[in-house]
Amino acid sequence: MGGVWHEEREGIMARRKAVFVPGNYYHVYNRGINRELIFRSDENYVFLLRRFKEFAALYEISTIANCLMPNHFHFLLKQNENGSISQLMQAVFNSYTKAFNKAYQRSGTLFEGRFKAIHIQRDSYLLHLCRYIHRNPMEAGLAAHPAQWPYSNYLEWMGKRDGTLVDLEFSRGFFPNPGDYEEFTLSYIPPEKVPEELRCITFA
Repeated sequence: MGGVWHEEREGIMARRKAVFVPGNYYHVYNRGINRELIFRSDENYVFLLRRFKEFAALYEISTIANCLMPNHFHFLLKQNENGSISQLMQAVFNSYTKAFNKAYQRSGTLFEGRFKAIHIQRDSYLLHLCRYIHRNPMEAGLAAHPAQWPYSNYLEWMGKRDGTLVDLEFSRGFFPNPGDYEEFTLSYIPPEKVPEELRCITFA
């Protein structure tokens, strides 16, 4: 099984037709068809993150926050001047689906339709969304603290891991002291105070 996670790159995947404006931020997410697992091993997570890093550099897309969960994923991305979020998502998840299907002897779609993309325009919503993304493992009961879940870029935000799939200019711009972001992330958010834009994106 191991070899496929280092070789597959090509394929075709349906993609959402959306207008991505340079300089703007987008929450991009999806889940497995019928809420099935899209990651079955640590190797799966690592493969996808490596592919994402590779293609994000190619398509000049900045990753603000991300989290891979067993049956869904979240990315907060910035569309740069010459970049293409659509091409990035297509390339990454084409590659991943083809590799996953080959490894586990399955066929057909892996995800629940096209990826979803929501344009996030306010700074306050951006920060709520970063917190929401990084809290996902806690809310799902998979970790007691965001730092315990290795498949997000929370540790990069905290300066505890030297990963490159993060925009430190963004994170340090809002939280020069990483401890302040930890406090912000761990603080409880009453449902009625969650921005409406975020209420529609949770996976029940």
